[in-house]
Amino acid sequence: MSYIRNILNSRSKSDGNFFLQLQKILGFKPKNKSLYVKAFTHRSMNIKDEKGAALNYERLEFVGDAMLGAVIASYLFSEVPEGDEGYLTKMRSKVVSREHLNELGKELNLINFVESKIPKSNFGNNIHGNLFEALVGAIFLDRGYKYCEKFIYDRVIDAHVDIETLEGKVISYKSLLIEWCQKEKKTFDYNVYEDTGNDEIRHFSVKLSIDNKIVAKARATSKKKAEEKASKRAFFAFQNKISRPF
Repeated sequence: MSYIRNILNSRSKSDGNFFLQLQKILGFKPKNKSLYVKAFTHRSMNIKDEKGAALNYERLEFVGDAMLGAVIASYLFSEVPEGDEGYLTKMRSKVVSREHLNELGKELNLINFVESKIPKSNFGNNIHGNLFEALVGAIFLDRGYKYCEKFIYDRVIDAHVDIETLEGKVISYKSLLIEWCQKEKKTFDYNVYEDTGNDEIRHFSVKLSIDNKIVAKARATSKKKAEEKASKRAFFAFQNKISRPF
């Protein structure tokens, strides 16, 4: 496993207190340090193990996502005994939403640990949540369920989860608006088109129509963001008619 030793040595020299800083975030001393090195290695490094498998944080994200979902589900099941399956599913989605995970990653400044050939200023916002998931995955594989559960309680549940606040949190205005339109038997249409203008970065504009009447317009750097922004504007225009679930 010379490649692992080389990465560990490189990490120690380039980051100095990498594992010391990481231990402060974890609250315990890592056993399998190579897992944490992998959790902060971006695919742009193009590192492979001796079998040719990519060595980066993407597979750890998968494990971390599963562990977050399991621990949050267990917490909600115990905390809200009257909640049905639909309620519990939506509440869990709010806790592990991409937006929330990005906030958690930013809070811990995880991007400072990343090894990448891409400048950090070029990363999108989702890098923060991806790293948080990868870190959770590394904890589980290194120290098992109990350590992973404690980290999630310390960093997510105890620090940020409030049932009443979550009940009022909207994670997708588009989903909420479509659900309302379908319930009220209203037609809706998102007319999205490229609208670059004089911007260096490509932009998209959207016109949101309900019952063939334009009710909101928005512009953003992706179709998804433009649709969500228009949906949010429409939601507040119709908020007296739209009832929020939970």
